[in-house]
This record gives sequence, structure tokens and C-alpha cells, in this order.
Amino acid sequence: MRRTYQSRSGAFVRSAEGEQGFWPSYADMMSAVALILFFLMLLSYIQNLITGNDLQNTQEVLAETRATLDLTLRQVEEAESELEKVTIDLDEAKLTLDEQKGKLDEQSAQLASQKDELAAQDKLLADQKALIGEQEQYLKAANKELLAMRSRMQTIAVLRLSILEQIRDSVVSVMGDASKVSIGDNGSIVLDEGVLFDLGSSAIKPAARPTLDRLVEVFKSFLSDSENVKYVDSIVISGHTDSTGTDAENRVLSTARANAVLNYLLTSGKGELNDYASFFCAAGYGETRPVADNDTAEGRAQNRRIEISITLRDDTIMDIVESYLELELPESAAAQAARGTQG
Repeated sequence: MRRTYQSRSGAFVRSAEGEQGFWPSYADMMSAVALILFFLMLLSYIQNLITGNDLQNTQEVLAETRATLDLTLRQVEEAESELEKVTIDLDEAKLTLDEQKGKLDEQSAQLASQKDELAAQDKLLADQKALIGEQEQYLKAANKELLAMRSRMQTIAVLRLSILEQIRDSVVSVMGDASKVSIGDNGSIVLDEGVLFDLGSSAIKPAARPTLDRLVEVFKSFLSDSENVKYVDSIVISGHTDSTGTDAENRVLSTARANAVLNYLLTSGKGELNDYASFFCAAGYGETRPVADNDTAEGRAQNRRIEISITLRDDTIMDIVESYLELELPESAAAQAARGTQG
């Protein structure tokens, strides 16, 4: 049997015998297929080797990844725990902040209220300063008025003392004995009983007439001055006794002695005091107003006396006081506010 090839890859040429040339070609083809399969299996093996290595590497990487993931999960859990704590702290801080904000709001309200109160106090202070200014002006005016009133009162006091001293000095100049006449603590001229009367008598002794005449001159000089007269209300002649005898007897005796002096002053000479009779009066007090102890002779002698006192006019004094009271006192800030509210 003979075969011929057209080329290396060409088909087998039929032989003269027909179909017998097919089988060698099939065997070659199967060999080629087997060879291809072998190569495919080899490639598959190699690929499996490579894939196995890759899988192992992948598993190792996966294990590392899992470990890393576990670590990350723990870290996440820790972070979540920390976050929860931070959240709690933040909530507490928020509550604290809210409380502090509330307190700050309260303090702001209190501060606003205090500002209002301070403004009101500033206004009150300004009002009080203004009032103090008004009161200072008032005090200046009041002090000026007080000085004027004091001057007028001193004038009256000096005038009263002056006439009393004139009476005393005149009586002393006539009698030559200063021990028998004095100015009492009550501002009256005190004449010893022995100057004018005998013991138990209401008749004026002749030796006393020069003394009483001198009194007439002094009173006339004093009352003839209109500036003096406007301050005088009355000139009182009062009689006083010691405790010897009954109360009735002493009242009668003291009254009789006072009237005797008064009658002499108004009727002596040319009646020089008749024009001023309305200023004079007499009173008897008996033993009711002692100035010394009636248990001793010396004390009883001091109690037996005639007093001459000058009473100032109440309306004159009141005019002075009222002129002072007429000064208007500035209203207080509270009074002004109350008056404004009522208006």
C-alpha cells in the first residue's frame, strides 16, 4: 500500500485501493487531539497550581482582613462606647448649659431690674439733691429770721432787765442800802418788807416815800417811750407774807400792802402815772409763794416782801414767733411725689 502527501497539513490521498488510506490519517488526528488535550490539561494543572496559590494567598489575605475587621469592629465598639459616654457627657453638659443659660437669663432680668432701680434711685437722689438745695436756701432764710428774732427777743430781754436794773439802782440810790432790794430769780424787783412797812402793817412808812417817788420817775420815763410800751403787758405789784398768822390774815395783809404801793404810785405828786394806770395791777399771795424757809427768822424776813414784775405782751412775742413760722418749709421728695400722684 502506497501513500502520497501533498503537503504536511494536507489530506491523505486515496490509494489505489480506495478507503484503506483513511485510518492512518485518523490516527494522526487523534494523536494531535490527544496532544492538544494533554496541553490543555497541563495548562489546566498549571492554572490550578496558580489558582491554588492565589487562593491560598487570598485566604491568607482574607484571614488578615478578618483579623483587621475584628480589630476594627472592636475599635468601632470602643469608639461607640466612647461616643455613648461623650453623648452622655454632652447631654449633661447641655443640661448644665441650659441651667446656666436659665440662670444667666434670671441674672439678666435681675440686672435689668437693678438698672431700673438704680435709675429710680438716681432720680430720687437728684430729687433729694434738689430738695437739699431748697432746704439749704430755707435754712439760710430761717437762720436769718432766727437771728432777727433772737435780736428782737434779746432787745425785749435787755429792755426788761434794763428797767428792772433802773428800778433797783434808783431804790438803792435813795435808800443807800443795796441789801434791801434785789432782782429775783423770776425776774422781779424784790423789796424787803422793812423798806416800806412796819411788821404786820399795810401803811406805807414816811421814810419809804422817797423810794416810791423814785419809782414813779423811773416808770414814767420807761412808759413814756412808745418803743418800750409796745412790749409791756402789765406791771404787777405783788405782796407776800411769811407763815405767821392764818392764811386769811396773810392774804388780806399781802393784798393790802400791794394795793397801798399801787395807790401811792398812781396818786403821788401830780399824778404822773395816771396816763399809764392801765398797765398797773396789784395782787396778794399771802404765804403761798415763799422764797425761804419759814422755820427761821431770817427765812421769814425774806418771805415778807413786795415784788414788782413786768409782764411782756404775749401777742408781741407771738408776732415774733409767727413771723418765723411763716417761712415755708420745702416739701420732701416723697411728699411731692404723693401730691403729684393725688393730682
